[in-house]
Amino acid sequence: QVQLVESGGGLVQPGGSLKLSCAASGRIFSIYTMGWYRQAPGKQRELVATITGAGSTNYAYTVKGRFAISRDDRENTVYLQMNDLKPEDTAVYYCYRTQEQTAYWGQGTQVTVSS
Repeated sequence: QVQLVESGGGLVQPGGSLKLSCAASGRIFSIYTMGWYRQAPGKQRELVATITGAGSTNYAYTVKGRFAISRDDRENTVYLQMNDLKPEDTAVYYCYRTQEQTAYWGQGTQVTVSS
């Protein structure tokens, strides 16, 4: 089993920044993909960004150039730096990790972009 603990959400004004963290613990393997999805009220959960254990990254076109995903394998932690936030970025952000063909999810952290 793998446990994921997210932190860093909150309320920010448009144009502001937030940094999310997701720490993994448990049965950790070096071959993995971690990332973030988000779900806004009334909408489906959508991919935000992913990163593999080899360092390959992928971004949704709506956040490319504004968000940056990174990892610290010593701490089994993934980060999502979010800059130039927009009201449409408001959502619950969920961390996930896949390894050994199994997906694990965090509880989610609320990000609200509002003036």
